Amino acid sequence: MKPAERMVIPRQNPQELDPTERIKNFKEVTAGYDEETAILEAQRCLQCKKPVCIDGCPIRNDIPGFIALLRDEKFEEAYWKVRETSTMPSVCSRVCPHEFQCEGSCLRGKKGEPVAIGMLERYLTDWMVANKKAMTKECALPNGRKVAIIGSGPAGITAAHVLAHQGYKCTIYEALPVFGGMLSVGIPHYRLPRDIIGAELAALKSCGVEIKLGVTIGKDKTLQELREDGYDSVFIGVGAHEGRKLGIEGEETTQGVLHGVDYLRRVLTGETVDIGKKVVVVGGGNVAIDVARTALRTGSDEVFILYRRTKEEMPASGSEIHHLEEEGVRVEILAAPVKILADEKNQLTGVECVRMELGEPDESGRRRPVVQEGSNFIIEADSIIPAISQKVQHEADNGTDIKLESWGTYTVNPRTLQTSVPWIFAGGDDVLGPQTAAKAIYQGKVAAESMQRFMEKKDLEEGRELSCYMVNW
Repeated sequence: MKPAERMVIPRQNPQELDPTERIKNFKEVTAGYDEETAILEAQRCLQCKKPVCIDGCPIRNDIPGFIALLRDEKFEEAYWKVRETSTMPSVCSRVCPHEFQCEGSCLRGKKGEPVAIGMLERYLTDWMVANKKAMTKECALPNGRKVAIIGSGPAGITAAHVLAHQGYKCTIYEALPVFGGMLSVGIPHYRLPRDIIGAELAALKSCGVEIKLGVTIGKDKTLQELREDGYDSVFIGVGAHEGRKLGIEGEETTQGVLHGVDYLRRVLTGETVDIGKKVVVVGGGNVAIDVARTALRTGSDEVFILYRRTKEEMPASGSEIHHLEEEGVRVEILAAPVKILADEKNQLTGVECVRMELGEPDESGRRRPVVQEGSNFIIEADSIIPAISQKVQHEADNGTDIKLESWGTYTVNPRTLQTSVPWIFAGGDDVLGPQTAAKAIYQGKVAAESMQRFMEKKDLEEGRELSCYMVNW
């Protein structure tokens, strides 16, 4: 097929659950491609001589390579092509913001719609499951060394996966009662079904990885005690689970104020959380979107999102914003809360807001929102859920003198992810701040190689590249 013929093939849109039905449950919203659709979508790939889509992928997947195999119906071979670089394609294909990463770099997107790289990757993982194919490789024989991994999110899972396959005895310590870190308690089931996370757990256990749930390092056991227990190296991948506050009047004292990551964690671990019928969510990222859509599914029927910039500048993925609006959530742009209102019993009754306008660009390159004086208005509400960002909790490093950046993330060598304590490495959101699963996976791989070199007394930096995610991506 000639490039001109490929260019006329439209992007294949997957089937989705009807909005009026899906808001009543947590079923996965977007269905995967069938074989015919996947092959047709794969035909759209131009197989560029300089595939910039690879540059857009944090893990550096060989995207043209796996797509070429897929369209030749070599599905199993295509899957293993992805697995050459990615430890978790079933997760990344579902939750990565592809439009800002691989698909955002796709040349086809310059004059139309990019190739649906995420959906094609997902097709391969779903095909492997449907055809009962082995999705893990044999593990190496034990080499007598052991490592501790703090946190079972994508960075920790990846570090454990890589090291276990090299013969290291890995133990994952997870403070939460569930495996998966932010994958389990930060991403709702309608985006990431729990059997996907369960498959990752099974794969680790098959390589002898021990999982200890409900153990908080820094409280139940210190890092130094792990060292004394014979662990040769430790990886900290605790994520960023503490919500940042709005800093407005009434936030600390009013009943009806929850923070986004706390709300999702409580709901997704099975707790019934009554937030009332009218809910205001503050923020424009994927956490804010997930909070709003989860609120709908748990009984709230009037859900607003307040965002201080325009819709075009919302950092959430376009598909998530589209689904949000389909489901009936109202997005109030160029608006910000300034005060939380409460009755005599200190129960939230509403949120006072102001209108914003965009001024000069700030350090992120986006135009800075400026308050329009005298524009105050009130939204009646039963609760408000700020979801503006997250920061790192440092319980894990209690009692350990470990260097931190001014914004609270761990200070690491940008090539090796080694912290100021030589036998401790860190990666993922606790180094980058809140970021994507793919970037956490990438850092899990980098840290695993560094830990292996450290334990084998090899040069940690020789031949290593500077991590491209240590500054802004």
